[in-house]
Amino acid sequence: MLKSLKMSSVASFDSEGINIQNLNKVNFIYGTNGTGKSTISHFFNDTENIKYSNCVKTWVNNVELDSLVYNKKFREENFGNGKIKGIFTLGKATKEEKELIDTKLAEAKEAKEEYHSKKEAYDRKVDEREGMIDSFKDHVAWNKIYKKYETNFKEAFKGCMQKKSFRDRLLVEYNYNNADAKPFDILKENAETVFGKRPETILPIQEIEFSRNNLIETDVIWQTKIIGKADVDIAKLIQRLNINDWVSEGKNYIQEGDAICPFCQQKTITEGFKKQLDRYFDKTFLESTQKAKQLKDEYVRLSDNTVNILDAIERAEKINENSKLDIDKFSANFKTLVSQLSSNKELLNSKEREPSRSVALVSTKEQMEIISKLIRDANKKIKTHNYIVDNYNNKRRELIKCIWKYIIEEHKSDISLYKKQLNGVQKGIDNLQVLYERKEEEFQRLEVEAKELGKNLTSIEPTINEINNILKFYGFLNFEIVPSQERNFYQIKREDGSLAESTLSEGEITFITFLYYLQLAKGALDRNKISEERILIIDDPISSLDSNVLFIISTLIKNIIKDIRNDIGTVKQLLLLTHNVYFHKEVSFIDGRSKECKNTCYWILKKHVKFSHIQFFDKKNPIKTSYCLLWEELKERRKSSLLTIQNIMRRIIENYFKILGKYSDDNIVQVFKTKEEQEICRSLIAWINDGSHSLNDDLYIEHQDVTIEKYMNVFHAIFVATKHEEHYNMMMGIEDVEDHD
Repeated sequence: MLKSLKMSSVASFDSEGINIQNLNKVNFIYGTNGTGKSTISHFFNDTENIKYSNCVKTWVNNVELDSLVYNKKFREENFGNGKIKGIFTLGKATKEEKELIDTKLAEAKEAKEEYHSKKEAYDRKVDEREGMIDSFKDHVAWNKIYKKYETNFKEAFKGCMQKKSFRDRLLVEYNYNNADAKPFDILKENAETVFGKRPETILPIQEIEFSRNNLIETDVIWQTKIIGKADVDIAKLIQRLNINDWVSEGKNYIQEGDAICPFCQQKTITEGFKKQLDRYFDKTFLESTQKAKQLKDEYVRLSDNTVNILDAIERAEKINENSKLDIDKFSANFKTLVSQLSSNKELLNSKEREPSRSVALVSTKEQMEIISKLIRDANKKIKTHNYIVDNYNNKRRELIKCIWKYIIEEHKSDISLYKKQLNGVQKGIDNLQVLYERKEEEFQRLEVEAKELGKNLTSIEPTINEINNILKFYGFLNFEIVPSQERNFYQIKREDGSLAESTLSEGEITFITFLYYLQLAKGALDRNKISEERILIIDDPISSLDSNVLFIISTLIKNIIKDIRNDIGTVKQLLLLTHNVYFHKEVSFIDGRSKECKNTCYWILKKHVKFSHIQFFDKKNPIKTSYCLLWEELKERRKSSLLTIQNIMRRIIENYFKILGKYSDDNIVQVFKTKEEQEICRSLIAWINDGSHSLNDDLYIEHQDVTIEKYMNVFHAIFVATKHEEHYNMMMGIEDVEDHD
């Protein structure tokens, strides 16, 4: 069934257009000429036309039904070439065969209803799942997780930096990530290396061996007093005067073969004195002083080399952006080491000048160990860095995997709960899908079986017979529908056998066209489509104001409406569009007591300036003519004056019998059988014509209650005698009338 209809950007509908919502089984749309009624019917005829690209039909459960349209185009297509296509309906079928087909269709209908019920439940469950997925995507995956780690791990999220893609990646990682869990700080540190500028290889820092320096510093020579041999005659004097270093230094200035003293410059140096000096400063003394000098020179050389190396390291690392060395700590300890080495050099120089002195060197071991450790630690980091450089792509993939592992472990409870709930909903969806698909197969099978049963029982003959019966019943006796010589076609022939299409009146064409349409609504041009459900769109079936045609067609449509409301037959919905207020009143009449019908809705289509708009009145019929208001006043006759009674009755009779029915006063009088009844009727006509007024055929959209009373029995009798009592009862709101007295 059609659920809603949108018309826009075509004919009298602007870009905003109209949106007809809440379509019911039976729908009445009233609109004057030019408001867009025909555009609506043409849209159903030619949906794929590009000019209707902004028009939309929405179907209940997305199940589209065949649309059968009655409009001017229908009349032209079916009655414009002298022959009419045959309509297939069930023909020579036995009662049992028809009942079997009806049973199959009823079972198919029940199965289809169950299918729609299960499908709706399935769709609701799918919507629930989609809502759950969206909620997890927005509130957990994006806001709670992505936003939290975006700053540190954004690089790991490349390729899934949209809400949906991030949610999908999170669930994949949850299911398949088997990386080792690592703490956040490690991941963050590695991310700074791997996710920053692509790293380059870093040369390791030169490591320095300080052990020799430490050995020299602890040698006993520095605290040993280096002096001459004690058993020499001059030893006592030298040691008593503590001039060991002075004599030793002076001895070096004694020239070979020269007797001049280097200190007093007198010839006091004898060979015996030389021998005593040589004996005093013996081999042991010489070896000790030589050792001290060698150690001192080595220490100075090692220290200077160490300082130069460390200075170069300091300068290089200070300008190195990728330095792994703790440069501040290194510089502080290097400065202390330089000071210590400088102090030790002074002490060693003193020892060299005065071998008899005992000196205690400052130990640089602690500073050297600190510096060595700083360099080793830096080189470890450099090694790790260079390993990452050498294995950059692998390390990058490994780090990303570890980051995702960390994230899913941190939010495992949220993800687990979501997956558990989603799995529960999915099970419900799967179960419902099995059920609705089973019902879909069932109703389709039953429809096919019904179609197969009816395929051999269809014929165009029942359509001919039914149309001809209706024509005769309503007094169209000078022509009939007959089979054409061409198979499965009809023709219209007069009693003398001549073709009648070109000589039919407008009213006759309207009537027979509509009868053909109603038969088509019951059957189909294709014998295989007889049992298919459809909706009817009827656009102004009244082309003249011939009262007979108007009331006959309205009666036939009301029969269809009754079947639709009772869910009988293949027609499931009706959209009726008209500009004729009399026809609208007749065809939309419900009964004498009920003012609304739960299966019916009303609209009025209006045109403001250049564009059409629509107003919804739900189940309340908004269309009343001045003619209807006259009847309203008649029903409340106790509130009206005598003059009003006269005027109302005259106007009703004039409009209904004279204008629409083409009755004269004499025609009305003559419908009564006896002379007495005719005289009474003539007196009523004379009375109501006294002070007559003309009738302005205005349209009113609101209810009013005004009434009259006088001559009601005679007034009523006129409708009974002319066989229009049904109209009288309808207008007076009388449902069942058994006594007309």
